[in-house]
Amino acid sequence: MAPSGRAARDIESDKGNLFDRNPRFLPTYDPNGDMVSWFTTPFKSSLKARNTTGGGVPQPSLQHNDYSIFVESNRHILPATSKQPVVTASKPKPIQPIRSSIPSIDPRQGLHESSNNIPTNPAGNAVANNALLDQGSNAAALSPDHPKEVSRMGSTHSKSSGLTSLAHSFVKIEAEDNENLLPVVKPRVPTSSPLSSQLSPARSTTPSDLGPLKPEEPPKPVKDSPRPKRIQFSELRPRISIPQTLPPTELAHQSIHAAYSSRLNPFALHAEELRLLRSHIGQRHVTAYLNIRNRILRLWVKNPLVGVTAEEAAGCAASARWLNLAEVAYEWLLRSGYINFGCVEVPDTSHLKVKKYKSKKSKRKTIVVIGAGMAGLGCARQLESLFRTYHYRLSLLGEEPPKIVVLEGRNRIGGRVYSHPLRNQNSSGIPEHARCTAEMGAHIITGFDHGNPLNMIIRGQLALHYHALKDNSTLYDSDGRLVDKRQDSRVEKLYNDILERASIYRHRPPVPISIQGDKTLIEAGRDPLGESGPIISATENTRPEESVRAGSEQLENVPGGMDKLTGKAHMVTGSRKKVAPALAAKAMGWHLASNVLASRDLNLDAVARGMQYPTLGAAMDEAVKQYQFLLDLSPQEMRLINWHYANMEYANAVNLGKLSLSGWDQDIGNEFEGEHAQVIGGYQQVPHGILQYPSPLDLRTQKPVRRISYDSDGRRGGLARIQCDNGEIIDADRIVLTTPLGILKEESLVFDPPLPKWKIGPISRLGFGTLNKVVLVYDRPFWDVDQDMFGLLRESDMASSLDQEDYVRNRGKFYLFWNCIKTSGRPVLIALMAGEAAIQAESTSDADLVLGATRELRRMFKDNQVPMPSETIVTRWGTDRFARGTYSYVGATSLPGDYEVMARPVGNLHFAGEATCGTHPATVHGAYISGLRAASEIIEELLGPIDIPSPLVSASIKVDSSPQTAGRKRKAEPIVIAETEAAKTLRLEKIEQEILNAIFGEIGPQPTNPGSKKGSNPYLLFTTDKWEECKERVLESRRASTSNMNVKVNKNEIRSALGQMWRDASEETKQGYRDKTSSNRLANNENTATFEARLMSWNERALAIRRKYLDEHPAALSAEEEQSMWAALGLFENGRRAKMMSGYGERAGPNIKTEST
Repeated sequence: MAPSGRAARDIESDKGNLFDRNPRFLPTYDPNGDMVSWFTTPFKSSLKARNTTGGGVPQPSLQHNDYSIFVESNRHILPATSKQPVVTASKPKPIQPIRSSIPSIDPRQGLHESSNNIPTNPAGNAVANNALLDQGSNAAALSPDHPKEVSRMGSTHSKSSGLTSLAHSFVKIEAEDNENLLPVVKPRVPTSSPLSSQLSPARSTTPSDLGPLKPEEPPKPVKDSPRPKRIQFSELRPRISIPQTLPPTELAHQSIHAAYSSRLNPFALHAEELRLLRSHIGQRHVTAYLNIRNRILRLWVKNPLVGVTAEEAAGCAASARWLNLAEVAYEWLLRSGYINFGCVEVPDTSHLKVKKYKSKKSKRKTIVVIGAGMAGLGCARQLESLFRTYHYRLSLLGEEPPKIVVLEGRNRIGGRVYSHPLRNQNSSGIPEHARCTAEMGAHIITGFDHGNPLNMIIRGQLALHYHALKDNSTLYDSDGRLVDKRQDSRVEKLYNDILERASIYRHRPPVPISIQGDKTLIEAGRDPLGESGPIISATENTRPEESVRAGSEQLENVPGGMDKLTGKAHMVTGSRKKVAPALAAKAMGWHLASNVLASRDLNLDAVARGMQYPTLGAAMDEAVKQYQFLLDLSPQEMRLINWHYANMEYANAVNLGKLSLSGWDQDIGNEFEGEHAQVIGGYQQVPHGILQYPSPLDLRTQKPVRRISYDSDGRRGGLARIQCDNGEIIDADRIVLTTPLGILKEESLVFDPPLPKWKIGPISRLGFGTLNKVVLVYDRPFWDVDQDMFGLLRESDMASSLDQEDYVRNRGKFYLFWNCIKTSGRPVLIALMAGEAAIQAESTSDADLVLGATRELRRMFKDNQVPMPSETIVTRWGTDRFARGTYSYVGATSLPGDYEVMARPVGNLHFAGEATCGTHPATVHGAYISGLRAASEIIEELLGPIDIPSPLVSASIKVDSSPQTAGRKRKAEPIVIAETEAAKTLRLEKIEQEILNAIFGEIGPQPTNPGSKKGSNPYLLFTTDKWEECKERVLESRRASTSNMNVKVNKNEIRSALGQMWRDASEETKQGYRDKTSSNRLANNENTATFEARLMSWNERALAIRRKYLDEHPAALSAEEEQSMWAALGLFENGRRAKMMSGYGERAGPNIKTEST
């Protein structure tokens, strides 16, 4: 049988990430280019079966429309006639896959369609039949004799994608009206866990000869089967989610990584966790809680296609003593949106039995989400998932799961994520099913690692193709000449130094106080022993202050360079005390002007402290002016400096002169890591996937909202009302408002009652900027298609000016061109307009903008013939009535905490959107995170706060473990003290743990099957040997380029450099590693050959140590308990084997006698 649930999560646990093993979503579009439906392979059909004769084959309940859809080839269908009907599903749902059914695939592989030859009938219509299912793994996937699901096809490498997906085979079935509908057989749906209470749909089979369909017969009454009762958390089993064959340190390593991948500190409580637990547990038990929480996250990160169940969460506790901690951790992670989010189908609890006296239903509540962008769709999808999970608990309160309605003013979804389809859809270099699109709004995924929730959705659930971006840009001067790279590097260092000096005036928020666990125990995968001591709240006043104290020598995060892809500043650890600017300039490679004192410093206090609302732009401009006295800056160097200004204006969507000096980087330290990327075929696939899966949300488009009446203080009975522009009235119990900040600042939306002053304050203080694009589509490229972008230095208003103010108006106009040929499938350039240029574009004609961009391109590529584009698109987000801009920024008048105040609800009116996410503002992932937060607020209002069991941790049971020096004594009399079942379980678990500690301490862990061939790859051996050497090289290079001795490098940079080192290595060096590989292969083969013997020897020694422990502690177990222990191990008390020794040996040795029959 194929393992499922917790066991399946750990299959191939050390062979790559989940994101290498996912199904693929296929979109379909209407003639206007709008997506109309999504289907996945495999998927749980929502086609409702009707009763038929003809062998009991269910027929789908179908509806007809004008579009064709894709139907998997692994479905049995009727022989085709000359006319086939269109098959359309009203509510497609994906299968909830078991974890064991996901193969391990190289993450760099991509999607290729099936090469199966689809047979057709005489009319030319495609037909799927059983012959197709005999090819490859398709037969195994559907055969009743193969309960383990396998992928229908392998995946192959895609040159255009940096991602893995499973390949698909499908049959496109076309039809006309009034034809017989095709019967479709649902594939088997395995349960997600052996303990899950979900029921699998019955299997149906297709007879080889159906003959004509018979008329429908009325269904026969079926007696209801008993409904299962809800399982209490305390009744669940611990340890079932802890792999027995995985060493504790490796389990801990994976769990720690999962916490980091979820934006959580694996060694400390989150602020909300501390609030929950501070009055219930002590310091030592924090470690046990963190171990459990991290293990639950590990289950989710390993496979976000399947929701983590309560059974699995309880199984993350190493002992029954910690089950209550597991319950709290699971519910907090679930409610807070750290697990079971996105396009995942979670277990439904609607079938659980509810007591009659509590089953009286009140009026079903309605929750309206305004806005179908990433925040609104993310919130609605999360609410649907939470209501499905908490269906039983809502029923106990007499509530039905609330109805969720999403209102959208536009005729499309996505908000500021909009992938505009190109007129010419003849693509090249992208997957066949992908559309040719251009991104009008959000463009870049700024790193998948370190907690980006879009990692789980894009790579883990939707398995979308993406293109990893490279910073291989070329800069052109205003006259079209290439900029010297050495000069570019020198000016970039100067710009970074200026930014760093301006950053000393940043507001430094206090470091939040948190509670740390025992890092040593957590890294070892061990829980604390004994009692916890006083609870946290009792010792808070005596704990030393953990906040960072101010001081000139204090280390802190400081800008360490700019990311050209996003315009964001790299943050590194550095000192607040700065080197004298003259000395710093010399270290960068600059020549000082004559008569310059080396000790002369920059003084920005006049700007920083002399203005009522100082701005970053004013401080940096002053620094540039003062540097001009130290250095002889040329006009080209001034253009280079202002190119970097423009890039930061792109990141913030506003002129730097409007950014707060103290708060412009208030989200510092929350950056994600890893490669930046663009979605192939359009970023808008992400909101479409969230909308459709696992079931379509109730979306109502073209519903602009004019007025919101809400209940701010409970006087309206908790009711709210929404009035649309067309006069339609929608009543709601709660509202989630996700409109952009620009709409709130415009005050076109009426609130009744008016928003309170504490809410209006941050709305007016925070800024909402504008970034615009000019999309240029060509028939063939005239640029280097391997470069993802190239930049252009802009001339000042007065040619060759040395005055910084002369560059402000024009520096952001066409300063950067994105090459989108690898993501759109067509030769596409996107010219960016940032800062003041973005504002000017709002009132400039399309023709003038296109001619201006073409003129600059002809200067840059003067050796090539640059034609006029065949298609152009110009954005004007500032005048878009549903946006009024692009994204938020910290304005000069902003106060610390404004983003947090933006997020606070007002009565039953909740707020979400990127401008309510203080940790990740102005980003798509920030908008999505805010939607999860709003959903968490609503579920807490409906259910109340998380219940904390009392006691949260059971008392430990002390066992008499005094050693006995005499020989084996008779067993002690049964324990007379009244002992509860829970106490007995804890006592026995502790004894077993002591025995295992004795075994592991003397002979080490059990030998594991040598499945991984260590040292069998010469390149991996080379990387192991050269890692530190290469790391030092990269560090030295970065230090030289940034003049920052505290700079850090990430692993990807080291890996890239290692690859180059291997390619540059001599053949003799490579041969040495190949020889080592040959020797290792021989050793691996020998290790495999001796594994059985070593395992048998280990089992025998472990059995002897167990007997020795019992001889030395005769009072530890009663005779009945000892007999039960031997029986559980598959042994008799005399040492003979009955079946298998499951406690620490997985197989029986051939020389161990078994009980005769």
